[in-house]
Amino acid sequence: MFTPTLQRNIISKIKAMKTYFPAMLKGSLLLSALFLFSILPANAQRGPRKGVVQITPYKTTLIANGKDEVSIRVVALDADGAEVKGATNLIKFSLQGDAKITRIATGRNGEGKKIDDTTAQAPLVNGILWVTLTSGTTIGHLKFDAKSDTLWAGSTEIHEIQPGKPHAVTTAKYVPKKVADKILGADISFLPELENRGMKFSDNGTPGDAIEIMKAHGFNYIRLRIFNEPANPKGYSPNKGFCDLAHTEAMAKRIKAAGMKFLLDFHYSDYWADPQQQNKPAAWVGQDFTTLKKSLHDYTVKVMQALKDQGTTPDMVQVGNEINHGMVWPDGAINNLDSLAQLIYAGVTAVKEVSPSTTIMLHIALGGQNQEARFFLDNMKARNVPFDVIGLSYYPRWHGTLEDLKNNMADLAKRYPQQVMVAEYSQLKREVNDISFNVPNGKAVGSFIWEPISSWEGIFDRKGVANQYMDVVYPEIAKKYDVK
Repeated sequence: MFTPTLQRNIISKIKAMKTYFPAMLKGSLLLSALFLFSILPANAQRGPRKGVVQITPYKTTLIANGKDEVSIRVVALDADGAEVKGATNLIKFSLQGDAKITRIATGRNGEGKKIDDTTAQAPLVNGILWVTLTSGTTIGHLKFDAKSDTLWAGSTEIHEIQPGKPHAVTTAKYVPKKVADKILGADISFLPELENRGMKFSDNGTPGDAIEIMKAHGFNYIRLRIFNEPANPKGYSPNKGFCDLAHTEAMAKRIKAAGMKFLLDFHYSDYWADPQQQNKPAAWVGQDFTTLKKSLHDYTVKVMQALKDQGTTPDMVQVGNEINHGMVWPDGAINNLDSLAQLIYAGVTAVKEVSPSTTIMLHIALGGQNQEARFFLDNMKARNVPFDVIGLSYYPRWHGTLEDLKNNMADLAKRYPQQVMVAEYSQLKREVNDISFNVPNGKAVGSFIWEPISSWEGIFDRKGVANQYMDVVYPEIAKKYDVK
């Protein structure tokens, strides 16, 4: 039960979040859960809550054949986000959808306890459990929950699909472009909103432009997200239109003026696009698939041409954002792999029509989830989708351990011709970059940190003053990996 005092505290903190940390409002349910966990006191739920059940599914797409399996790592985190190695909490599991919980073990490949149900429970053993789910035969979504009386619950969504026979989008052979740059990048798409609220930036007492300060401290690339019509009532920025084409054009000029390179991230939505939501732009609703492909193509050309005409052609483009569950739903959902491939191809060809030299990234979440990453990339390869860079998101609460990230990037670098990079991260800055810049086979590109001017562990404080991440950590990373 929420007390009046607790309610006032929460409202106060949410208002502060809207003022200073709009990045926390990102549409992902996972990020919302992280934020709420960080601001709510321990007694916000019935009984004391001293941590959270963290669950990491190593696949979030299952084949609906009655036998495909996913392993889920279950651990207890304390209030500071650290694993409680000796935890013995009783965890209660439940599963909604056509699948079963079939095994609970203390090791990923352990025999453990065999189960055939949609509910189960077991105590953590030395702070960990591994749960196996086995698919059913019905296309749809699964919801898996892990609860404990003294921990905040963990939850994840898994898609059950039937992929069908692949059909190539083109017969042309494509050799991926090699990115020569070592990239130390950042997504700072919130900057115009912060400046609109009056926020100023400085370093060592000297006021300055945030982009130029970042450039002086080792960053050499900026990522910007773009939405189709964000000013729509249900869009990302109702009535204001932040992250539309006009705001993107203005930011692109600033990026190039600072001597930096530019990655453009197409969401192909009026709102946030991520693995939990890929909402079709309102203007495209009701279109048949042929018209939808043309709309995506023409919109991409329009944006690219506008940027080219003002001398700010993107150096790299993401065709979609975190698209491991597809994009432009429902047509491009992961169950419709041929349609998804065609939509991606429509975006790729549009970019190349305007700027043949621009690098193409396919961005999936899955930093440490090798099975899932391979499933997506194998299916794009089977459909002959041309692209240059594999981009991964890595947030440790949802994408595995640092070792998982390292192993996944190494495997992808050996398995596919494309280079590999971390396109989103926030925490563990030194560790993530050490992995990103040391991918084997000459496939390392670097990284983009997500919203470091406005989110948790930012490189500026709430008053816009550069902190140790800006003044110490990133210059060290840039020097260590000879970022120019």
